[in-house]
Amino acid sequence: MKSFLIFLAGCFYIQLSLCQNIDSAQFYYGKGTEASKANLFAIAATNFDKAISFNSNLTDAYIENGKAALEMRMIDKANQNFSKAYELDSNNNEVIYQLATLSFNNHQFQKAIHLAQKCIKCGHTSRILGMSYYSLEDYGKAEKYLKEYIAKNAPDALVVYTLGRTYLELEDEKSAILQYQNAIDLELKSQWIYELALIYYNQDDYTNALKYFDLAQNEGYPKSNDFYENYGFAQLYSGNVENGIKTLNIVLERKPNNKELMKNIAYAMYHTKKYSEALIYFEKILNITPKDAPTLYMIGLSFQKMGQKEKGQKICDNAIILDPSLKMYRQKKEIPQGL
Repeated sequence: MKSFLIFLAGCFYIQLSLCQNIDSAQFYYGKGTEASKANLFAIAATNFDKAISFNSNLTDAYIENGKAALEMRMIDKANQNFSKAYELDSNNNEVIYQLATLSFNNHQFQKAIHLAQKCIKCGHTSRILGMSYYSLEDYGKAEKYLKEYIAKNAPDALVVYTLGRTYLELEDEKSAILQYQNAIDLELKSQWIYELALIYYNQDDYTNALKYFDLAQNEGYPKSNDFYENYGFAQLYSGNVENGIKTLNIVLERKPNNKELMKNIAYAMYHTKKYSEALIYFEKILNITPKDAPTLYMIGLSFQKMGQKEKGQKICDNAIILDPSLKMYRQKKEIPQGL
């Protein structure tokens, strides 16, 4: 009988301790919640830690502790708390979304997709899925989820821009241009503007290319050699030869004797029927490499286009002697190299 009473007393003590722990956990959880509402996240985290120390199964405390850690940019601690909450309740949508977001931000795209698919009806999982699939180069699925997110949520410039990039990968330039324009309307980012200018350039729409090259530099895009080169050729092909040459000469001053650039300028001049200007650059190339047969051939063609057919024909013949393979271009009435 005495042993039984001792056993009952022990059970009562354990039960009392459990109750006290639960009460203490709720007490500190409440204090933590109040601190979070007041944006006192360090104090909140301390209280959530205490709540967890009294009740290690308090899922809400892990969730709120994870949120407080995020506010303090303590990513590892946030991940630990949300992971523990996931162990306790693997069907909790908030926990799944937080872990999916952390995985995406940590470039763990497959893990982010796995988690987001468990919470497909959560508000922003289509964003995580679309952006993750884009990063994994699965552009068909990226398009599906990015469009779904845009249709159901407030404008998000990065998502719209990523959809534009997706359309580029899907070789749908028309849709890409539309999404780039939408993204730029939401946020004037010089990199995006410059990319849009390049899309127009590759579409041979030099008027719009110049428009966006100008906007890009106005918004602070760095005036690198690549920028000046693309800008200058857009000017040339739009008919603004004088300014195009000025722009391209900036690059030539920085990269003297750059044969590739000289050749590109020469061919641009030739294609736009500025044959005397083309000659200037073909001859510069020939001064650097006197036995450059294709360049010599182009000099001959330029003279022919300028009406000096006999002189041009003779130069082309000399080029063919240097490189007999050039003969086929004469037969096909083609030029040996172009842009």
